[in-house]
Amino acid sequence: MAKRWPGWVYDDGDEPDPRFSFANERTFLAWIRTALGLLATGVALQALPVDIEPTPRKWLAVLFIVLGLFTAAVGWSRWARSERAMRRNEQLPGSAMTAVLVGGVAVAGLVLLFVTGLR
Repeated sequence: MAKRWPGWVYDDGDEPDPRFSFANERTFLAWIRTALGLLATGVALQALPVDIEPTPRKWLAVLFIVLGLFTAAVGWSRWARSERAMRRNEQLPGSAMTAVLVGGVAVAGLVLLFVTGLR
């Protein structure tokens, strides 16, 4: 049998019920869809003719792109840590990074609301 990657996830513990691994994978894919949405928002803000001044538009685009990249990284980390915990029959891990993401999206939304809605 070929060695699976990443080894630090798969080389420890016992194989969990496939249903749990598939559910964990679906959750990871939801994180990736969210990351793609944030990246697309950042690209759209910069590429499309949006009625926002150039400087705040540029910083909003950067903020959404950074949030998208961060979301993808957090999603992968949560997938790996959860898969490893299931293999070890441990409690599933929590993550303070989700609070950072919620805060970042809230700030981006408020700034977007401010620059587009309060004229």
